[in-house]
Amino acid sequence: MKDVFLVYDTSCFYEIVILNYFMSFTKCEVILCSLDGKAIRTAEGYSVNVDTSLNKVNLNEVRSFIISGGDVSIINNKEVKSVLKELKNKKALIAGICAGVDLLDEAGILKDIKSTHSTDEDVVNDSKVITSRANGYVDFAIEVAKELELFEDDADLEETIDFWKHYKRVQ
Repeated sequence: MKDVFLVYDTSCFYEIVILNYFMSFTKCEVILCSLDGKAIRTAEGYSVNVDTSLNKVNLNEVRSFIISGGDVSIINNKEVKSVLKELKNKKALIAGICAGVDLLDEAGILKDIKSTHSTDEDVVNDSKVITSRANGYVDFAIEVAKELELFEDDADLEETIDFWKHYKRVQ
């Protein structure tokens, strides 16, 4: 199964880079896609090549679909909303951070579930939909990784939290 990041010009990469690291470290099949399959320029100014276009992603093979913040008006269209709805129906994990949550809301994905739009929490996981505020990027990465069962055991999870959230050196 594939873990897909939808990236676009102005994507905030700092919000997804730790999650991408967790996925790469655990040998997930990560796919970066853009609407048209062309390279994008992140909000931080990086030029990023992608693997494919959104319309070439086989939705039957998607385990998770992640959307970062940025100017989501670029990806706020019928195609993306249709993909999100289909993935929700297929029970794929859908995760959005910062303005990515706004897109999930506009697509109807947050209807009848808890999210950062309906609570004061920084990260919310409900019904295979994870939402996060921009400043929750470490907790977002950990929550998505937990949902995808990327940690070997509780000790691995605790070590990850200590390192990434509490800045404790690994011994």
